[in-house]
Amino acid sequence: MIAFDIPFNRAYLTGNELENIARAHQVGQLSGDGPFTEKCSQFIERAINSPKTLLTHSCTAALEMTALLIDIKPGDEVILPSYTFVSTVNAFVLRGAIPVFVDIRPDTKNINEIRIEESISNKTKAIIVVHYAGVSCEMAEILRIAKKYDLIVIEDAAQAIFSRYNEAYLGTLGDFGCFSFHETKNITCGEGGAISVNRADLREKAEIVREKGTNRTQFSRGEISKYSWVDVGSSYLPGEISAAFLMAQLESGLNITQRRLAIWKQYQDAFAPLEESGSLTLPYTPGNCDHNAHIYYLVLADEEQRESFIRAMSDLGIQCVSHYVPLHMSSFFQRLARALNIKACDLPVTEDVYRRLVRLPLWLGVDVERVIDSVYKTIECRC
Repeated sequence: MIAFDIPFNRAYLTGNELENIARAHQVGQLSGDGPFTEKCSQFIERAINSPKTLLTHSCTAALEMTALLIDIKPGDEVILPSYTFVSTVNAFVLRGAIPVFVDIRPDTKNINEIRIEESISNKTKAIIVVHYAGVSCEMAEILRIAKKYDLIVIEDAAQAIFSRYNEAYLGTLGDFGCFSFHETKNITCGEGGAISVNRADLREKAEIVREKGTNRTQFSRGEISKYSWVDVGSSYLPGEISAAFLMAQLESGLNITQRRLAIWKQYQDAFAPLEESGSLTLPYTPGNCDHNAHIYYLVLADEEQRESFIRAMSDLGIQCVSHYVPLHMSSFFQRLARALNIKACDLPVTEDVYRRLVRLPLWLGVDVERVIDSVYKTIECRC
């Protein structure tokens, strides 16, 4: 494994994580739904105006919960972008759903809202949006389409904690919002996630699904005298150690976000001349969106230049990486498409972005000036 002077990611510590873990141990409840889990849930609810937040052991778990909550059946179709992490689609394929991929916008790299309606059929059950790099999808139009066709909207907000669209926090606009606290995210506990349940009629069911299909949560609140198996579900709770770690991160969430935004802006300002010269394309944020600086990326001329850029930066001690292999190009989807006779995907923007996008290191403490200087050296050498 290559040791980089500046790795792509390095998790930030607030300084209070270990103290919280010791406190959790002193309380004596290290399994799920202890005091720190409750504190984290309540903190997120207040911070993003979520009506009901449940902590999970990953964003994958939160997405899987939504598939159970909306009762996905074999043959149901779900609309989503192909340019996303595999968990976005796996949660629904596990229940027998058929993914219908829609191309992305060239500017934000989010699902192209203009292409959604043409992909709807009488089998469509849900639209799954992914807020790439913490920048919101065009939610007003997506929600309008969903209402017109009576479809469920699930926000994969794994990258979008504390981001906003028209002043509303991402994850609270659709029927559900799913968040990640993975090591690579702005707010982290190593592995972790949360689901914002925005539909009042599914909040109790969400508690049941999360607790292995039992009404144990209601029992713990003293609402019933004993708990039992009442529905399908799984073990989606995080341990209390993870929640204790996460609480320290959440309490510093505003500071973390502001500092990341400062780094993001430093990159954006520094590379503006390169965009003006036509050497590359920079990230775009619509005026009605407030992002959280989760990712900073450059879009180069072609795949060959992208790979050459990554190698050159590596030689300078800086780790830069590409992003998702589009799901429709994966070996598994090719097998699935043959088995289910799914028509070939026409996603030119997705395939183009995949081949040209490169992500730069963005973490608290990164040597921004060195990264900027190295990018200029690399681009100038290439030219």
